[in-house]
Amino acid sequence: MKKPLILGLAAAALAAAALPIGAQPAPTLPGSKSVAAITGGTYQADAGHTLIAWKVDHFGFSPYTGLFGDITGTLNLDPKKPAASSVDVTIPLSKLATASAGLTAHMLRDAKEVGGKPDFFGSNPAPARFVSTKVTPQGKLKAKIAGNLTLNGVTRPVVLDAAFYGAGKAPAMMGGKENVGFTARTTIKRSDFGINYAIPLVSDAVELEIAAAFVK
Repeated sequence: MKKPLILGLAAAALAAAALPIGAQPAPTLPGSKSVAAITGGTYQADAGHTLIAWKVDHFGFSPYTGLFGDITGTLNLDPKKPAASSVDVTIPLSKLATASAGLTAHMLRDAKEVGGKPDFFGSNPAPARFVSTKVTPQGKLKAKIAGNLTLNGVTRPVVLDAAFYGAGKAPAMMGGKENVGFTARTTIKRSDFGINYAIPLVSDAVELEIAAAFVK
C-alpha cells in the first residue's frame, strides 16, 4: 500500500520541478513595508547591513562616494509613540572604504607622515557617534531625527530626514528574529568638525545617505 503512495508523491515532485520558472510559486519576502509589522522594544544595529555612504564634490569635475560600515548601536522603538523613540549608533571611521586604495590610505594616513595634523582622519581615528535628542514624526512613514554627531573630537547638532523601509521576522534559518530598517539623509559641513583639507577643491559639504538595519 505504501509503494503507490511514494511513487505518487515522487511523480508530483518531478512534475512541479518540470514546471516553467514563471509557473513556480513566487517567494514571499519576510519584510513588509507596512508599519503594522513594526513591534516596539530595543533593537541592535545589524553591523553587516548598516551602511553610511558619503559623497563630496571633487574639483567640480565629478561626485565621489565612499562608505562607512560595521556600525553598532541601539534603537529604542515605540511604534505607538514614535516621538518617544531614540537611536544611539557608533561609526568606526577606521573601517572607511573607497574604490581607491590610494585615497583610502590618504584618508587614514598617520599624522607623522604629513608632519602633524592628518589631512582627514589619521591612522587611528576615534569612532564617530550619533545620539538622537528628538524624533519628530512626519506622517506614518517618515520622521526628522535631531541629534548630536561627534566626529573628529567635535560634537555638532545634526538632523536626519528618515524614512521607514521595512519590518518583519527573518527566516528561521537566519534566526527568526524581528528586523526593522530605515533610510536617512543629511548634509554636514566637514569644516564644522575640523576637517578642512582641500576645501573648496573637495567640497566642504558632505552628503550622507544611510541604510540602517536593526535586529531585536
